[in-house]
Amino acid sequence: MPTTFPRLMLDHAQARPQAPALREKVYGIWQTTTWAELAQLVRRLACGLAHAGLKRGDHLVVVGDNRPRLYATMLAAQSLGAIPVPLYQDAAVTEYVFPINNAEVCFAVVEDQEQVDKMLELREQCPQLAHIWYDDARGLRNYAEDGLDSLDALVAAGQAHDGSNARLFDDEVAQCQPGDVAAMFFTSGTTGNPKGVVHTHATLLDRARAGQSFDKLSEREEVLAYMPLAWIGQNIFSYAQWLACGYVVNCPESAATVMIDLKEIGPTYYFAPPRVFEGLLTSVMIRMEDAGRIKRWMFHAAMDVARRVGPALMDGQKVGALDALKYRLGDLFVYGPLRNTLGFSRVRVAYTAGEAIGPDLFTFYRSIGINLKQLYGSTETAVFVCLQPDHEVKADTVGVPIDGVEIKVAANGEIMVKSPGLLKEYYKNPKATEEVLTPDGWYHTGDAGFLDATGHLKIIDRAKDVGRLMGGASDGAMFAPKYVENKLKFFPFIKEAVAFGDKREKVCAFVNIDFEAVGNWAERRNLPYAGYTDLACKKEVLELVKDCVEKVNADLAADTMLAGSQVSRFLVLHKELDADDGELTRTRKVRRGYIGEKYQVLVDALYGGRTEQFIETAVKFEDGRTGSVSATLKIVDAKTFAAVGGKAA
Repeated sequence: MPTTFPRLMLDHAQARPQAPALREKVYGIWQTTTWAELAQLVRRLACGLAHAGLKRGDHLVVVGDNRPRLYATMLAAQSLGAIPVPLYQDAAVTEYVFPINNAEVCFAVVEDQEQVDKMLELREQCPQLAHIWYDDARGLRNYAEDGLDSLDALVAAGQAHDGSNARLFDDEVAQCQPGDVAAMFFTSGTTGNPKGVVHTHATLLDRARAGQSFDKLSEREEVLAYMPLAWIGQNIFSYAQWLACGYVVNCPESAATVMIDLKEIGPTYYFAPPRVFEGLLTSVMIRMEDAGRIKRWMFHAAMDVARRVGPALMDGQKVGALDALKYRLGDLFVYGPLRNTLGFSRVRVAYTAGEAIGPDLFTFYRSIGINLKQLYGSTETAVFVCLQPDHEVKADTVGVPIDGVEIKVAANGEIMVKSPGLLKEYYKNPKATEEVLTPDGWYHTGDAGFLDATGHLKIIDRAKDVGRLMGGASDGAMFAPKYVENKLKFFPFIKEAVAFGDKREKVCAFVNIDFEAVGNWAERRNLPYAGYTDLACKKEVLELVKDCVEKVNADLAADTMLAGSQVSRFLVLHKELDADDGELTRTRKVRRGYIGEKYQVLVDALYGGRTEQFIETAVKFEDGRTGSVSATLKIVDAKTFAAVGGKAA
């Protein structure tokens, strides 16, 4: 039945008033907010915002970590017919200017002092930003700027306003319709200014309920919400589906306590982008390298069994009696304790999305008994386009179209989607809207792929990124940079990779080492280093990375489509790729084009046959200061292998 977010909240408050809706960890103690308490808080916040002048159709910026009162603020804005606009809390001040001015934002609710300082700094460029409220008052006692106040004050003002306008909240909620705009999410802006993706209550809730039905979600689920609300993936899982299902959303105390909080909560439904799963695997591998010889042997022996048997068992297939016994023993001594360490003991279904996950990484989690699945979607599609059914999970596909979704492949290989969850428009950008939405309702995803014989969708890469090699032994071979990068990032020593090769005779790559993993490796070998740059330039580290690259090359040689994408030469960058330096988006997607231009001298050195190249790069620090990092980078030739079955396609 079509409805709105505020009505769903009120329905839960009426049906299950004392059931937990949200939990927040404060000073090590979990605090619970019931549905009845949430409804009361939303009512007071809505009345307070109305008293401050927020009205139907206005935009309200929300910036901060996952916090119950920020969730309540979004509901309060929607109750008035206003539109919440979540923004990334780690964005630089300059990244807020366009969204705030584009959406003509006058109201902002933020988490703490850091975000307050950013909003106040913005006022010169965004003079219409008149009202700023903060959730956490620490450090703000002596702030006296106009229009700045606490959420406590807003709640108190709302309580008073509600007392003299008893029908205000109920009347405003009654006016809200499913077709009204519910939220706006700004894209990551890999090229040019970000675009405001406009979604209605109907589009978001339709996809939330499609996912709910697909995985049989109920109010009994436990979810840990620690990714930014500005990312629509987190927003769907911990906001839209939260209200559709009525389950409990748990907010960790901080980023530093997430692993502890995972184990304490034991979520049953889990969602994270590939980089989180990559980080978890890296931490596991670091711990195993530090373990004793017997423990390391047991782990690797058990993992050999898991990789061979685990995915088949997860898919409900039969295995031999001996393999089944070995797996049960492995589960008792290795996989079970490992799932518990990761906080996944109770996970019934886990999803990853945002960008492609490497098949090796994906298989690792499924092999140890975690029901990790991939989904396909985007901000513009309200996330859910394809999901992987239980017992039909493939490492190289993203599942089948779910209820209400149609998919077709254009002549150029681009995936086209028709869905009830499609965006209403790009805000104030009709040209961009026309470019992605056809008159008959098809959305241009920009992704290249195909439907296999079983109806599962396989994504190759972004359509604009898929290229061909030109000249040399692999002339005409397909080049899919993201596929190569993901295979490199499976190794715990490699954090990021950027592959180049389109319209060139061979593939070359930049590599970022994982400072923690490689640092741990170096310390165990008594290899001294002074910091990231020094470590990255060590010949021993270059040999370590070379071994990883050559293993990837050997694996690629067996793929007749992508054997030509083997990495011939690489270098280890002297600094970590950083969103503050424009090299990554806020969702940590590599801005390959920008990186290629910024480090053109390094690209030229790779393809020019040089053995080393000096580079100096400007960097931004967290406190706003700027500096520079310089180094002479060694360029390494990697071994490549003949394609199995002949020349690559």
